[in-house]
Amino acid sequence: MTLRSALVVFLLAAVAALSVGMTAGWLQSPSGLMSTIPGAISRPQITLPTIIFAGVFDGINPCAFTLLLLFITALMATMGGSGADAMAVTRRRMLFNGGAFIAAIFLTYLLLGTGLMQVSTILAQNHLGARLGALLSILLGLWMLKDYFLPGFGPNLAAPRRIAGRVRGVDAAASTLTMFGLGALISLCTVPCSGAVYIAIISLLALQDNFVLSYSYLLIYNVMFILPLAAILLLASSRRGLNRLARWNLHHRDRVKLGLGGGVVVLGLTILATA
Repeated sequence: MTLRSALVVFLLAAVAALSVGMTAGWLQSPSGLMSTIPGAISRPQITLPTIIFAGVFDGINPCAFTLLLLFITALMATMGGSGADAMAVTRRRMLFNGGAFIAAIFLTYLLLGTGLMQVSTILAQNHLGARLGALLSILLGLWMLKDYFLPGFGPNLAAPRRIAGRVRGVDAAASTLTMFGLGALISLCTVPCSGAVYIAIISLLALQDNFVLSYSYLLIYNVMFILPLAAILLLASSRRGLNRLARWNLHHRDRVKLGLGGGVVVLGLTILATA
C-alpha cells in the first residue's frame, strides 16, 4: 500500500470513527456542548431548494443511471425494425415500458421513504432515528469516496450483478406490468448503492416538527429524483441520444460518485452535529 493510499484509508476511517462516536454519544456534538446557551444551535431546518437540488443530483447517481441505460439498450436490441412505422412503434413501446419502469422506482422509493421517516419519528427520543440514518448515509458516502480514491481496495459500491443481468434479459414480449415489477425489484436491490443521499434527507425530514411539510418535501424529492431518469428515457429513445448518454455516463460516473459521496458525508456530519 502506497503512502497516498494509507493516508486516504486513515482519513476515511477517522471520519467513520467520528461519526460512530457522535451517533453513540461517546463524543459530544456541538449542539450538546452548547445546549446550555438558549438558541445557540437550533434544530436543523431543511429548505425547498435543498430538497430540489438533492433530488435532481441523486437522480443522476451511477447506479440508477447505468441500470436505466442498460434497460433501454436491451429494449432497443430486442425491438428492432426498419422503416418509419416500425421505429415509431418501437419508440412508443419503449416510452410506455420505460415509463412503467420509472413509475415503479418512484412509488417504491416514496413508500420506502415514508416508512423510514415513520420509524425515525418513532425513535424520536434523543433524535435516535435521525442519528442512525445520518450515520448510515455517512458510511455509504465514505464507501463512495473509497471507490473514487481507492477503486481496487475492497468491494465497490455498485448494483448487484444479478440485477444488471435481469435488466439485460428484458425481451420484446415483456408487458408494461412486467416492467413495473422489474422497476420495483431493482429499486429495492439498489438502495445500498443509490440510497445514501435519500437516507440523509429522510434523517433531516424526521427532525422537523411538521409532518405534513416533511411528507410534502419527501414527495417533491422523489419527483425530482425521477426527472433525470425521465429525461434520459426521452433522450435515449433515439440511438444517437443513447450513445451520447452512454459516453457521458462512462466519462463522468466517477466524478458524480465523488460529488455524491462528499456531499452525503458533509450533510450527515451536519445532522449529527446539530441533532
